[in-house]
Amino acid sequence: MSVVLIHGLWIHSVSWDPWQQLFDERGYRTLAPGWPGDGETVATTRAHPERVAGVGVAAVTDFYAQVIEDLGEPAVVIGHSFGGLIAQKLLDRGSAAAAVAISPAPVKGVRTVPLSLLRSSFPVLRRPANRTRAVALTQAQFAYSFGNAIPAEESAELFRDLTIPSPGRPLFEASTANFRRGTTTAVDTRRRDRGPLLLVAAGRDHTVPSAVVRATHRLYARGGAPADLRVHADRGHSAVFDHGWHTVADDVLAWLAAQEVTS
Repeated sequence: MSVVLIHGLWIHSVSWDPWQQLFDERGYRTLAPGWPGDGETVATTRAHPERVAGVGVAAVTDFYAQVIEDLGEPAVVIGHSFGGLIAQKLLDRGSAAAAVAISPAPVKGVRTVPLSLLRSSFPVLRRPANRTRAVALTQAQFAYSFGNAIPAEESAELFRDLTIPSPGRPLFEASTANFRRGTTTAVDTRRRDRGPLLLVAAGRDHTVPSAVVRATHRLYARGGAPADLRVHADRGHSAVFDHGWHTVADDVLAWLAAQEVTS
């Protein structure tokens, strides 16, 4: 079974390297392609932010759908943050056999908007022109949005090693979704013929607070195929790539085995 790993805003796909090693050791075949416009390395992506400027949710979803189609076999998708939203969209359209959404950006219909989510989004949303630009976080912004649950030294190291400029468009699309009839962040949460879905929340997450993930889970609980929910109470938004990543990865592996989605 192939596993496609999808990163979120501001984090390069190399953040998935430990997951790839673990999942490959368990017999899965893993891929972690970057978003359209991302460079092969953190450095090359930072050097050419214009290549990701203006990329939106639809383009990212189509890109990963093509990645899966090219595999020629069913795949599991695992996404973090906006990658978790993309994972749900791929499952909804039938491109994925199963999906795991870790601290996923809110789909259309989620109306829970904690203050910390607004603060984390503010560096992008404060300027309308950022919709068509690539935006980078400062170290202080990263520490609040990603690194609040880990030591300051580790947060600074992750900022240095993993962060990249990212398109502002997805945040604008998500922030206005509930006010538009048609939106790229919509998912049919009542669909019955999709594969299994796991939602993972981090209890100390500032960027996608656990209340947002729980609200997403309630949407799925209203009808259609159910979604499972796991909460890591002491973790923040960096949970998938900080020193405690293995705990989250083991949880995902156990869930996949329970769904009989194995290698």
